[in-house]
Amino acid sequence: MAAAAAAASYKKYETRSRNPDPKTSLLLVIDVQNYFSSMVNPILPQLLTTIALCRRSSIPVLFTRHNHKSPPDYGMLGEWWDNDLVLDGTVEAELVPEIRRLAGQNEVVEKNTYSAFENTGLQERLVEMGVKEVIVTGVMTNLCCETTAREAFVKGFRVFFSTDATATSDLELHEATLKNLAYGFAYLVDCDRLQDGLFGK
Repeated sequence: MAAAAAAASYKKYETRSRNPDPKTSLLLVIDVQNYFSSMVNPILPQLLTTIALCRRSSIPVLFTRHNHKSPPDYGMLGEWWDNDLVLDGTVEAELVPEIRRLAGQNEVVEKNTYSAFENTGLQERLVEMGVKEVIVTGVMTNLCCETTAREAFVKGFRVFFSTDATATSDLELHEATLKNLAYGFAYLVDCDRLQDGLFGK
């Protein structure tokens, strides 16, 4: 899928590099749900590796679950996607099984728009936890992942964006996000760089 193909080429977009600080970082796993399984499945090994690396480093993990309960919460997404949305209570809205079994009940953040920060209490929760850095993974690279990464930066969090544990529907969209975020918002990482940064080579 897009992320796997881009993993080897993302370094051409880097403007700077840095490693996350496990003492102040948190991993966000964005919308790894059945609805997006065609994008999730190709990057599932990298997602699981990233989660394992973070947990081994005592980095807390939060999982977002995008869903809509009724038309009033559709917002502009309803118009843009012709009401073809992820509806709460459906199989499509659930986290994929491999991720669901890893997510504790208090580790799941419910959201109904692209940003994980919008009306979710996420910012307050991160501040309360002492988090200063977020590592972004999941789907879709150019929608919920990118929007969340940009908003995290604007809110004062240092952002690390995974190149191989994110995916979207199209390689060009994936790479466009990497190029944009590397230019002004986020440090790019992949599983290898994360492992080296957290545990040394």
